[in-house]
Amino acid sequence: MEKIASFTIDHLRLRPGLYVSRKDRLGAETVTTFDLRITAPNIEPVMNTAEVHAMEHLGATYLRNDPTWKDRVVYFGPMGCRTGFYLLLSGDLASEDVLPLVADTFRFIRDFSGEIPGASAKDCGNYLDMNLPMAQFYARRYVSVLETAAPETLRYPE
Repeated sequence: MEKIASFTIDHLRLRPGLYVSRKDRLGAETVTTFDLRITAPNIEPVMNTAEVHAMEHLGATYLRNDPTWKDRVVYFGPMGCRTGFYLLLSGDLASEDVLPLVADTFRFIRDFSGEIPGASAKDCGNYLDMNLPMAQFYARRYVSVLETAAPETLRYPE
C-alpha cells in the first residue's frame, strides 16, 4: 500500500507550528486540512488525553461559533499521536489565511474559565477525562508559537 501523506512528513524535523497537511477536492469544493502541531514529535512528551479532550471541547466550541468561519468548519480534533490537532476547513487555504483564527482559538482556550462546554455525562462519552489547567498550559505555549510565526512554523520541513 502507498504511504499516506501525513506519514511522509519528517517528524524528526517537525516543530510546533501551523501547517497545511493536505487539500482534497470534494466535487467543486476544496477542503484544506491543517496540522496544528503543539508539541515537537519524538522530542517532547505527548499531551495526555485529559488536556487533549479539554482542548477539543473548547476549540470545537470556539470554532463552530466564530461568526466568520463557523460555516466553513468541517472538523476539529486530536491527532492519534497526541502531538496536535487537525482542523479541516472548506476552501483552498494557506496557513497564513487561518493564522488569526487558530491563534484566537487557542487564546480562547488559554483564557477560558468556568465549566467546559459539553463536559457532562449527558453531553460527552468521557466527560470526567478533562484537565483545563494543562489544556491552558499547552494553549499558552502554542499561542506563543503562533504569535511569532515564521516560514519554518508555517511550512512543513523539506
